[in-house]
Amino acid sequence: MIFSSLSFLFYFFPIVLTLYYLFYFSKTLKNALLLISSLLFYTWGEPKYILLLLASIIFNYLLGLLIGQAKKKKRLFWLVIALIFNLSTLFIFKYLTFITKNISDATAGKTEVINIALPIGISFFTFQAISYVVDVYRRDVGVQKNFLHLALYLSFFPKLTQGPVMKYATFEPQIMGRKETLKKFSSGVCFFITGLGKKVLLANNMAIVVDRIFEIHKMGNIPVSLAWLGALGYTFQIYFDFSGYSDMAIGLGLMFGFKLDKNFNYPYISKSISEFWRRWHITLGAWFRDYLYIPLGGSRVINRDKLIRNLAVVWIATGVWHGANWTFLVWGVINFVFIALERMFQFEQSKIPNILRHVYAMLIVIIGWVIFRSDSLEEAGSYIGCMFNIFNGFYSDYTYMFLKEFWLFLIAAIVFSLPLATIVNQFMVKGILVRKTIDTKPPYDGKSIYVEPPLVKIISVLYPVGMLVLFLICVAYMVKGSYNPFIYFQF
Repeated sequence: MIFSSLSFLFYFFPIVLTLYYLFYFSKTLKNALLLISSLLFYTWGEPKYILLLLASIIFNYLLGLLIGQAKKKKRLFWLVIALIFNLSTLFIFKYLTFITKNISDATAGKTEVINIALPIGISFFTFQAISYVVDVYRRDVGVQKNFLHLALYLSFFPKLTQGPVMKYATFEPQIMGRKETLKKFSSGVCFFITGLGKKVLLANNMAIVVDRIFEIHKMGNIPVSLAWLGALGYTFQIYFDFSGYSDMAIGLGLMFGFKLDKNFNYPYISKSISEFWRRWHITLGAWFRDYLYIPLGGSRVINRDKLIRNLAVVWIATGVWHGANWTFLVWGVINFVFIALERMFQFEQSKIPNILRHVYAMLIVIIGWVIFRSDSLEEAGSYIGCMFNIFNGFYSDYTYMFLKEFWLFLIAAIVFSLPLATIVNQFMVKGILVRKTIDTKPPYDGKSIYVEPPLVKIISVLYPVGMLVLFLICVAYMVKGSYNPFIYFQF
């Protein structure tokens, strides 16, 4: 069952945070509290699968010990056992139902379908477990002999259900070596509120538009304007849903002194599909690069055919990782095709105007998201056809209705897809907001003071007020509205 992780946070997080700082002088007690809280967090939504999470922690802990203590040949044997265990777990709970359903369809129902509910976050904690045992095998990290430490790495609740997918080498030094500071805490609060706003105000409101339009499409063809509105709406919904959760996870981590990896870098300003995937779900891309693409040979291969093969394997795996449906596989293949073409023709080094490259990239991304959102390839094909079939008509009363009701959220989604902080910094560099240097005693004696322009002072005062107002608005929306689950819980 997909659950509201936000309800857990609002009920229990203040208690956990208070106890955490009461244990100020003991990292061990803090880590134990975080582990218990993480297990409770998972149990809150998936009580029947808490044993699965515990089994993953225990088996990978034991296999890590065996790999770490064994000699080279035996070490490879235990690594294979660890990979079989983790990948088999992922296969059974994520793909077995899909495979048996397709076999049943192919045999006219003669084969029984095995229905298994998907545990939330299984792809995320399984991939982190694989990265741990592989890094121990490679001797990139030392084996973790403290069970509590490895358990905390695999189950830390801010990143448990939707990432970011952190490597053990990045997380491990922080288990005992992190420092909690007021600056980290205040930054964490701002990250969390920003992510909450993305989810509650932007993603959830876009979801209303998208769900309704896709429902209308299931009843028949829809006009071009309505089809594009639904496609654009989902483009923004999935971004603000997933990046919102990532910001919240980073914020929660900072409140406890942890620095979690960045997962998004304004992907909708990309000018190629390759660039898009360097900006979207950054930690997943890094995982596939380090544990699949590079071991296959990566880009450093003499034969171009091998490069294409390596890209194909990675992108088929990426598509399959996202879900047990033919739509995800096709979506992965489409990304592979365009990235391979960009590599072959050196698209990113071409002299094509940036605006044209951006339009091309976003067109492919939006069409890809339609396939990603659809329940079947037939539905995806029909919907994409509506986006370009002017014979279905262009205007729709539904388009006007949705734009009239949600125009403010749509504009906000466009604006906040842009790197506003970078734009502001550029203005600051040009001297519009920069601090002014004033010499204290002319003629120049090397001593000076810094005077902030009034606009900088106003912003510094309004920012925390704005964060508080945003938080209260989010709470109001959560109280009055229905809850929309995070999209990536299903992965």
